[in-house]
Amino acid sequence: MDIKKEDVLNYHAGRRPGKLEVNPSKPCLTQLDLSLAYTPGVAIPCLEIEREPELIYAYTGKGNLVAVISNGTAVLGLGNIGAAAGKPVMEGKGVLFKRFADVDVFDLELATEDTQAFIQAVQLLEPTFGGINLEDIKAPDCFVIEEELKRTMNIPVFHDDQHGTAIISTAAFLNGLEVAGKKVDQVQIVVCGAGAAGIACAEMFVLVGVPRSNILMVDTKGVIYKGRAQGMNPYKERFAVDTSLRTLEDAMGGADVFLGVSQKDLLTPAMLKTMAAHPIVFAMANPDPEIRYEIARQARPDLLMGTGRSDYPNQVNNVLGFPYIFRGALDVGARQINNEMKLTASRALAALAHEEVPDIVSKAYDDQEFHFGPEYLIPKPFDPRVLLWEAAAVAQAAVDSGVARAVDFNFEKYQASLEKHLGRKYEVMGMVISRASRLKPRIIYPEGENDKVARAVDAVLSRKVAQPILIGRRSQVERLLLSHAVDLQRVEIVDPAEHPELIRQYSDELFELRQRKGVTRSLAVEMVREPGTFGLMMLRNNAADGLLWGVEGRYPEKLRRSLELVGRRKDVHRLFGLIIVILKDKLLFCADTSVNFDPTSDELADIAVLSADVAQYFGITPRVALLSFSNFGAVRNAQTLKVQKAVELVRKLRPHLVIDGEMQVGTALNERLALSNFPQSHIHGDANVLIFPELNSGNIGYKLLQNVGSAEVIGPIHLGMDRPVNVVDHTASVSDIVHMTAITATMSEFCCQPIEREKISPVREGAIV
Repeated sequence: MDIKKEDVLNYHAGRRPGKLEVNPSKPCLTQLDLSLAYTPGVAIPCLEIEREPELIYAYTGKGNLVAVISNGTAVLGLGNIGAAAGKPVMEGKGVLFKRFADVDVFDLELATEDTQAFIQAVQLLEPTFGGINLEDIKAPDCFVIEEELKRTMNIPVFHDDQHGTAIISTAAFLNGLEVAGKKVDQVQIVVCGAGAAGIACAEMFVLVGVPRSNILMVDTKGVIYKGRAQGMNPYKERFAVDTSLRTLEDAMGGADVFLGVSQKDLLTPAMLKTMAAHPIVFAMANPDPEIRYEIARQARPDLLMGTGRSDYPNQVNNVLGFPYIFRGALDVGARQINNEMKLTASRALAALAHEEVPDIVSKAYDDQEFHFGPEYLIPKPFDPRVLLWEAAAVAQAAVDSGVARAVDFNFEKYQASLEKHLGRKYEVMGMVISRASRLKPRIIYPEGENDKVARAVDAVLSRKVAQPILIGRRSQVERLLLSHAVDLQRVEIVDPAEHPELIRQYSDELFELRQRKGVTRSLAVEMVREPGTFGLMMLRNNAADGLLWGVEGRYPEKLRRSLELVGRRKDVHRLFGLIIVILKDKLLFCADTSVNFDPTSDELADIAVLSADVAQYFGITPRVALLSFSNFGAVRNAQTLKVQKAVELVRKLRPHLVIDGEMQVGTALNERLALSNFPQSHIHGDANVLIFPELNSGNIGYKLLQNVGSAEVIGPIHLGMDRPVNVVDHTASVSDIVHMTAITATMSEFCCQPIEREKISPVREGAIV
């Protein structure tokens, strides 16, 4: 990757200098807020903590706050550049903590090379922080500092340059052994670099079963052997072995594994050629490896290789470790990060690499596909599942090994709770998926021969969202599922060609249903042979609980066909589309965003009532705003009168529902504006269900929130049909399909409350997209 100096400096200096800022987590908008946040109210939690010190975790941010501390004596690839010069690195570390695990960070740069002064300074900070991440401290000082801080402090202390590199490389090492067909207790290993990272990696290899005698460590003076005096310290002495080998070149002969944490270009093609068959090479010098990937592959086409670089396969990147290790440790109040937690982190990463990789990861890497093997030994840094796997495993290990403050720890519940750190969308969908897994509905996928659908089905099965029914040619569907390692026993495949009796039954029903809409008997037979129509007729005949399609073809055509064959609920006027907009601090339920061009008052009333039911299902008390360009009769024309009438209709249908309109968006969402200008309104800037007057405003409105406001969205959810049916856009990702499967699976719970009314107005034709 080509990065220009000017671009880097502009990045760090732009907008506001640096990469971190502090944001309050509580409101501070009024005099009352100020009194609660500071004096006099703040005295109350102070006294509670004085009475019971552990309450500091309940009333302050300590439990989610890590100190990244350095003296700048060994800054990545730059050496001893001093504390101040190392600050951009420490800020960057803070960015990674927050981005990947939602852990807050203060970076602290200590201007001292005196280990005792450093230790004392950190010890004095224990009341402030939930954990200490030591960074870029030269060896052997880093060993002395970490050991003493771990001994004397009651919070986790973790030197990432040692243990982060060791944890990630060990995960890659375990999977490399599996791919290469080598045994952990038999491999010969060369570790090049005897600083913090090299020694920690070697110690981790010992923990997973490598005999210490099978490790040859090499530093700038050569092989570390018993009796060597030059350049030795107690930490290197642990890896001194009886050997006549003296150089890196000597050590490489017959070696199975090379692990480098030294400097670029130390490893030559000639050395590689002397290694054992299928060698494993981790060349992790930063920023340039001990040997370039292309050169290594040319010298040894049979090797498995990882580096520290993102432009080569198998990036051994510490960001796969420290955010998630601290996340798990902080969440259970761990007093330290011990070997059990580190080993568990490695094994969790190794196990995750065997799983099917979601498309959200592929998209982050230019749509590359990843499958476990020589070029994919460890997960990618942008894989959101790392948080769920690694942090949960670390938390469990802390509890099991007795270093956690937490009691009554439940692994499944904790793992589910981690989704909130991935964003509100994951948190919201986690709730829906949990409910879907309890219902275990049968969901039809008419596009069973589509690769995205097959990958989504794999995820649906692994998360127990639904029981999938795939429609298509059996041979094609089976081939596709097997290519994604999906267990065919867990999937129902329906090939219409294998069911002539259903073709006859469904075509007769279709003819009866649509004979006055241009459908002849022969056309009915032809239509039913299509997977989409066949699936809809299955649903109509109660052969499944819901249907999801749309990744192939045009959205309006799929929607029309669904409505024609499944039909409209008898108690509503129209089908409509609802989008859930996920903001940082709230959910908005927006309708209609995808179906009706210009709904009538009756139709708007239905849309409002059913949308409120959805909000209620998501645990939110609905407060419904019917939107317009006008506020409460300020402008009187057909459009505003239509909205006013809809409000009156809803009040008759659901007297206890909080609703008002017509109103502008600002009145619906801005409390100060609403209270000062429209005190008569039932909505005081706290609306959470927004009903748009027509399709243009609805579609444009939510897409503005999505693209300018950085909101996440779920949907469209189609409400008003007689059975749960949803149509996704053809651009839907695998993750979108999984989420909409869960929504479809649970629709029977939130879209079936009848609307009690005397009669339904005549239904208009041709008013949908």
